[in-house]
Amino acid sequence: MSGKLPRWVCTGAVVGSLFTAAPPVQALPAPAPDPDARSVHRLLTELQRLYRDAEEATEKYNATAEKLKKQRAHAADLRAELVRARRSLKDSRGDAGRLARQQYQNASAAEVSPYLRLLLARDPRLALEQGHVVGRVAADRAATVERMAGGARRADTLADAAKRAVDERAALAARQKNQRNKVVRQLKEVEELLASLTDDQLTSLRRAEDKGVRNDQKRFLATGALGGGPAVRAPSRRGHKALTFAVKQIGRPYKWGAEGPHAFDCSGLTSQAWQRAGRDIPRTSQEQWKRLRHIPLAELRPGDLVVYFPKATHVAIYLGDGKVVQAPRPGTRIKVSPIAANPVLGAVRPDPAGRAMRGYTPPRLPQGAASGSDLGYRDRQAPAATDSR
Repeated sequence: MSGKLPRWVCTGAVVGSLFTAAPPVQALPAPAPDPDARSVHRLLTELQRLYRDAEEATEKYNATAEKLKKQRAHAADLRAELVRARRSLKDSRGDAGRLARQQYQNASAAEVSPYLRLLLARDPRLALEQGHVVGRVAADRAATVERMAGGARRADTLADAAKRAVDERAALAARQKNQRNKVVRQLKEVEELLASLTDDQLTSLRRAEDKGVRNDQKRFLATGALGGGPAVRAPSRRGHKALTFAVKQIGRPYKWGAEGPHAFDCSGLTSQAWQRAGRDIPRTSQEQWKRLRHIPLAELRPGDLVVYFPKATHVAIYLGDGKVVQAPRPGTRIKVSPIAANPVLGAVRPDPAGRAMRGYTPPRLPQGAASGSDLGYRDRQAPAATDSR
């Protein structure tokens, strides 16, 4: 098996109909679906869509936040460089003033040389346009004029760059605010949908999603996409450190836009896990998918990242044996889930040159690491995981 998945893997969370055998020609017509079942299916489909849209908006927010962080640092560097350039220009003007005074003292009172007039001018860059004057003065005086002109040009350039950086920072801040508002609106839709349901409806919804995940996982494993190797391959040392960090976060809440230490979103968890392992990776799931080394699913090892949905809007860290550690959705907690809990897009490896460990022992999971539904808000089916050690 090459490790490539059939195209259905990333078309949605509920894909059972694509695997149903064709009925015989004389088969009796199937009974009409129960109205309550249809209602639960519609609710589940709508809930999954809302969560998917919210997570996509969250990752866009995260990407803008990263750009804004870098732009702020860039603007600060430009401001510091501009201060240094203006200080240097001030020193150059002081040198020019001393030279001018010396020439004035040595010249006749009735004559002021063109050189002196240029030095005293408000714009020293004119000196460079008067080559015949510069040619008549001593080398140290010419160097002073050139230094002044160069300093003025540099200060002007830096001032323009600093202004552009500030403008771009303001634009990014405005974009981030709009994206934040969009996420808040979309999550409010999720909360309102779940808040409108009765306890019986929530129970039915939870059971429907759990059943769908079990069926998807069974079908996924049946494809042989994970290969025929050992259930848990040995990770690299960094992969082991990243996974160990992720496992220690099990039970902490999902919070959109968060990257620790007390809460995480999906890519906040994976990026921080690998940062703790000594490898800086992109902050968002889209950039992780775009910039990290793609690997076949059949070669997955603990610590690798599994990316989900066609737009790469969700990510988890591979645990082994067809399971991942993930921050599922707002209102949930970090947990162990089947790899097919969401439609798989592919996998990436942050340390492709890392060699597999010898004598690998998987990290010990806390009690209740895989418990709890992924429905999110208002779902209190199981308590948070606790460490049994």
